[in-house]
Amino acid sequence: MTTAANDPRPIVAITMGDPAGNGPEITVKALADASLYERCRPIVVGDAKMIEQAKGFVGHPEIAIHAVENVGDAVFEPGTVDVFHMDLVKDVAAFKLGEVSVEGGMAAFQSVKRTIELAMAGEVDATVTNALNKEAMNLALEPQGMHFDGHTEIYATYTHTKSYAMMLAWHDFRVIHVSTHCSLREACDRVKTPRVLEVIKLGWQTCRDLGIESPKIAVAGLNPHAGEHGLFGDEEINEIIPAIELARAEGIDAVGPCPPDSVFSEMNGGWYDMVVCMYHDQGHIPTKTLGFVYDREVKNWEAVEGVNITLGLPIIRTSVDHGTAFALAGTGTSNELSLVNAIDYALRMAKGRG
Repeated sequence: MTTAANDPRPIVAITMGDPAGNGPEITVKALADASLYERCRPIVVGDAKMIEQAKGFVGHPEIAIHAVENVGDAVFEPGTVDVFHMDLVKDVAAFKLGEVSVEGGMAAFQSVKRTIELAMAGEVDATVTNALNKEAMNLALEPQGMHFDGHTEIYATYTHTKSYAMMLAWHDFRVIHVSTHCSLREACDRVKTPRVLEVIKLGWQTCRDLGIESPKIAVAGLNPHAGEHGLFGDEEINEIIPAIELARAEGIDAVGPCPPDSVFSEMNGGWYDMVVCMYHDQGHIPTKTLGFVYDREVKNWEAVEGVNITLGLPIIRTSVDHGTAFALAGTGTSNELSLVNAIDYALRMAKGRG
């Protein structure tokens, strides 16, 4: 841990996200809450000029934006947003919000890369990411011969991590994925015993890190009714059940394969501490259905909550569980709850590792 002996609050680095999106705005809104500084020492990594602009959009003229070149120069005080300034957007007045651009994609990527470097160097205790736009980022990177599916792969690459997985959480509702950003056809092919076992173990250890003494892990089936004993597919018999048996042999309380149409209601009812999901949408849909609440009467999002966590890394990374919201950029109306929850989850994980 990097915290000084006289200040136990963890240092949390927060990426700016794509500057054309809502990341700068929800960051200012989240850090305007003085109580956050009682729990941690936050520092934004990105462009101080964009954070200054966002301050005007969200109606917090009293907030001071403090640009620094080193983490050690941050003040970490309520009323001041410290920004590890990287000068990523050359002309703020000319930069277009709400649009895909090479400049925005590169700015988002560079802020993430620098945040990872700070964490790997031990200068910060945890990292939290705002949303980036995958199209914009890859428009910027592909001419350089690079491509990333998203944050998870960037973190895995620059931390040299081979065994990792994506977890989503909405309060105590947690899911972890065997595969994420690939076609559904390919996702079915990725359901193999070694990978399922790896993900069970990552999920179990994370629950332990979160303070759960004896985690209970449900493993979802791939097929309808979890295959119905081979009637609707044999992946459960050939790949998933062997992984569950191996996990149980290691002392992990893993159950399943559970029918995917009921296991998430059971998770929400407190039966389990985490559900292992076989592919991206199997886990994302129930989590976002719970966390994203739209008020049809007032036609506004009442809540946009949820946390994305990369497991298996040598550093802590949590994230908002939503996109860049280009349509809302510059309006100051984006909901910051997901970012606040991501910061709090990062703090729980830091405490568990501490």
